[in-house]
Amino acid sequence: MTETLRRPPAEPSSMEPGRARGRVAATGGYTAESIQVLEGLEAVRRRPGMYIGSTDTRGLHHLVWEVVDNSIDEAMAGHATRIEVRIQADGSVVTRDDGRGVPVGRQKQTGRDALEVVHTVLHAGGKFGGGGYKVSGGLHGVGVSVVNALSEWLRVESARDGKVWGQDYVRGEPTGPVRLLGPSHGRHGTTTSFKPDAEVFDTLDFSFETISQRLRESAYLNKGIWITLVDERAEPARERSFYFEGGLVSFVRHLNKGKDPLHARPIYVERRDGPTTIEVALQYNDSFSETVLAFANNINTVDGGSHVTGFRAALTTSLNDWARRQGVIRDSSGNLSGDDVREGLTAVISVKLVDPQFEGQTKAKLGNAEVKGQVQGAVAEGIIQHLDENPADGRRIIDKSLTAARAREAARKARDLVIRKSALEGSALPGKLADCQERDPERSELYIVEGDSAGGSAKQGRDRRSQAILPMFGKMLNVEKARLDRILGSEKIRPLIIALGTGIGETFDLAKLRYHKVILLADADVDGAHIRTLLMTFFYRNMPDIVENGHLYIAQPPLFRVSTGKLTRYARDERERDRIVKEMKVKNLTVQRFKGLGEMNAEQLWETTMNPETRTLLQVNSDNAAAADHLFTTLMGEKVGPRKDFIKAEARKVQNLDV
Repeated sequence: MTETLRRPPAEPSSMEPGRARGRVAATGGYTAESIQVLEGLEAVRRRPGMYIGSTDTRGLHHLVWEVVDNSIDEAMAGHATRIEVRIQADGSVVTRDDGRGVPVGRQKQTGRDALEVVHTVLHAGGKFGGGGYKVSGGLHGVGVSVVNALSEWLRVESARDGKVWGQDYVRGEPTGPVRLLGPSHGRHGTTTSFKPDAEVFDTLDFSFETISQRLRESAYLNKGIWITLVDERAEPARERSFYFEGGLVSFVRHLNKGKDPLHARPIYVERRDGPTTIEVALQYNDSFSETVLAFANNINTVDGGSHVTGFRAALTTSLNDWARRQGVIRDSSGNLSGDDVREGLTAVISVKLVDPQFEGQTKAKLGNAEVKGQVQGAVAEGIIQHLDENPADGRRIIDKSLTAARAREAARKARDLVIRKSALEGSALPGKLADCQERDPERSELYIVEGDSAGGSAKQGRDRRSQAILPMFGKMLNVEKARLDRILGSEKIRPLIIALGTGIGETFDLAKLRYHKVILLADADVDGAHIRTLLMTFFYRNMPDIVENGHLYIAQPPLFRVSTGKLTRYARDERERDRIVKEMKVKNLTVQRFKGLGEMNAEQLWETTMNPETRTLLQVNSDNAAAADHLFTTLMGEKVGPRKDFIKAEARKVQNLDV
């Protein structure tokens, strides 16, 4: 989750009514001197979001990914077996590999040293067909140069041909020429140290867990590589190492931890089609959700692409073909749909190709059209072969898919009933919803509030122009243990679906979302945490696009009110309360602890939690799908054992517990 403090003010109109956009304003001061050419890496520092997506915690970690991906490329090329990432006490990061080292010597196009060119020139590197790499994650050649531009300082050492060469930079500018540091004493590879620039990033706090999960994924995707993460900020230092001989099979088993697999051995496919390598592992479990992670040249393509399209087509056709051949599905029956055969599926797709075509620098989607057919052919053949050799596995998978098909039909009828009922009721909005006047979703917010009393305060205290309130009371359905037909039948969830306007399941359409900020507001106690978790599980499992597009938030109501009678301040926890008490330096202070949202009047709720100028919101995201899936399975799934283990492991971190 990432934190956002306040809503930006609406942009003022750029021109007065009736004024033309053109000549008068345009000619004043807009001359040849107005045209700027950004030299070197200046463009990156001016517009960092174009290169790393954002300057929040996500962009901060993207710097690590860019450097680590270069080491991974060395490993994929067969030249590296060990990678180490070290977070130092001062917040800088050191990445070291045992690859070939960055080339040194004069680069013919620029006349500068190749080491300097790689680190200071955009679109420069060994991944453009010059023989440096056959397969790599770096497509645009802007990775390490962007890291250099957005770092307060960066230092690189290249050990190759018996010598160590190095260069230092400050905010992308070399402090001197590439210089010989001495003999390598048998060492080879690249060491990159950098400290992100506080002038660029909103936060400089690297997450050990976020980096750890990413490195774990890399180790699964590149079996036989040893990857180590060390965090020197902790005392004593934290360290984790990852090494997997099983590769994607181990990855799928890890993702299914806490679930009951339908078949003991994952289905594994590996094929080489020309220069392209296709690797897929899949295993079904007893849950109702689908977890599919896709990678192209080790880059997590979160928006899918041609490799995912090919996989899904192969899965549907091969299971239908096998089931008909075995007589499990009769010729007169209809085919299983893609949704039917993906219920309870866990799969990892990895393709490695020479010329990947990604959409955008952040490489969220693979566009190579030829990959669809390559993956589809490989996966279809692999699944049929596995099921022919293990027919009991096939029958269990088909039985689950048939059950899903029956539930899907029941869900369709329930969804049609919801639509008809909404139409008959006229407004198509639930009665408890206090809607806002604004009709532009970008300017509209929906507060989902725990409890009727808190809902009443929120309705009185809100900004009616842009803030809608939907009270929810009591525990809602745990969707981790329910199919869509039960979800649609829930009296607590159905009003929420109608209020959001997107539909659900096959009919879900993010473009119809009526509020671009969906904010969960619950008590800061155990019951409130449970309700938030139930709601987050619902969104993650049934409306993941709302999460992935940054529309889901958690409100942060205060726990304490500290007042002198004339001055009042609020604190979210005991630590902040103690700090405020010390700052006020007054003997006769009144400290009130809010047991719940219902204890706040409308004015207090607005001032602390709903006013865009003063409130604090946590934005929910799913940067790491594997970690999020595992967490929701652990907390909300059928198995009690993993949940107990999680609570025991995390209990020591709890400082204050309101029971």
